[in-house]
Amino acid sequence: MSPTTDKSDAAADTLRGGPRRRRVRTGDRGRGAPLPLLIPALLGLAFLIVPLVALLVRAPWRSLPELLSSAEVWQALRLSLVCATAATAVSLVIGVPLAWLLARVEFPGRGLVRALVTLPLVLPPVVGGVALLMALGRNGIVGKSLDAWFGITLPFTTAGVVVAEAFVAMPFLVISVEGTLRAADPRFEEAAATLGASRFTAFRRVTLPLIAPGIAAGAVLAWARALGEFGATITFAGNFPGRTQTMPLAVYLALQSDPEAAIALSLVLLAVSVAVLAGLRDRWMTTS
Repeated sequence: MSPTTDKSDAAADTLRGGPRRRRVRTGDRGRGAPLPLLIPALLGLAFLIVPLVALLVRAPWRSLPELLSSAEVWQALRLSLVCATAATAVSLVIGVPLAWLLARVEFPGRGLVRALVTLPLVLPPVVGGVALLMALGRNGIVGKSLDAWFGITLPFTTAGVVVAEAFVAMPFLVISVEGTLRAADPRFEEAAATLGASRFTAFRRVTLPLIAPGIAAGAVLAWARALGEFGATITFAGNFPGRTQTMPLAVYLALQSDPEAAIALSLVLLAVSVAVLAGLRDRWMTTS
């Protein structure tokens, strides 16, 4: 390479604002993986994939249409879809404002509030169900008043299923929306305020359109989590066919008497999970 060419490259780099970065080919990234990292990585991959493969291998494919066409299966599936959708709607109504409060308002104890909001993510679902019973049961600290004043009883009802699913699913929505709000530029809201818009109007007309993708992603995650909820539901709402028996409860019940039916129901939930991942793939892969 001639000196003239080197000078031209250096000048071009200066005009671009700095030296050019060498492009790293994608194929070079995975070369030379050290064995101490490669073996545990493959073991981890097998640990996650083999159970799913076993479910597909042991699935009764020939009798699958017959198993999934029974009235009990469709009853549990319909109840699961209705309750998961209702729980997601509840999460949206109260979770989006909560996420906005955590992201936009400074107040004492905000870190503690955020920790309490995310607690259901790590809390054992059965413990969550017991907590709901202590709060909203007929003798609960709130449920007692609901029963005495309004005649509302939540445990062992379809509404109780919605409450239990919303309790465990709403943190997924709050985390997603709060992260989107923190990434959104607050100057748009400030500009709307300078034009005379109230804070609620700015939230409704400016902020909501900006964070709509985060709300959609959080709603899908919350819906999927509600659809698969088991522990809090069976503890707080019970397992009554047609009223509180959702798909996870039906899987648990079928596993004791009809393993093939349990596998068939599990395949339905697996298909829903794969559909959720496929729907959110574009959002997750934007940073890759």
